[in-house]
Amino acid sequence: MQLGKSVGLFGQHFAFKTTGAASAGRSLVRALESQDETSRTLAGMFLVKNGAKSLPYLREALAQRRSVPMVLQIMADIGEPSVEPDLVRFTDDPDSEVARAARAALETLRFLHHS
Repeated sequence: MQLGKSVGLFGQHFAFKTTGAASAGRSLVRALESQDETSRTLAGMFLVKNGAKSLPYLREALAQRRSVPMVLQIMADIGEPSVEPDLVRFTDDPDSEVARAARAALETLRFLHHS
C-alpha cells in the first residue's frame, strides 16, 4: 500500500468521524473496491468503527451492487439489528458468493446479539 493512500483513508475516517461528512463516508465505501487489500481492510475497519453512521452509505453500495459481499459483512460487524432485513434480502441472491456472504453476515449479526 502506498503511504499516500493510507494517509488519505485515515483523513477520510477522521473527517467522517468528526463531521459525518457524506463525501467522507462515500469515500470510505469506494475504498472497498480498491485493488489494494490493505486499503480495503482499513476502509472496512473505519466503516465498522463509525457504526450506524456508516449504514446509509453501505446501503447505497448495496443498491448499486458494489462490493456486496464485503458490504454485507461490514453491516453485520456494525451489529445494528436494523440491518437484518438488508442481509436477508441477499440470502437467495443468484450470485452464489453474495448469497453465501449474506448467510455468513446473518450468522455474525445473530451471534453478536446472542452473546
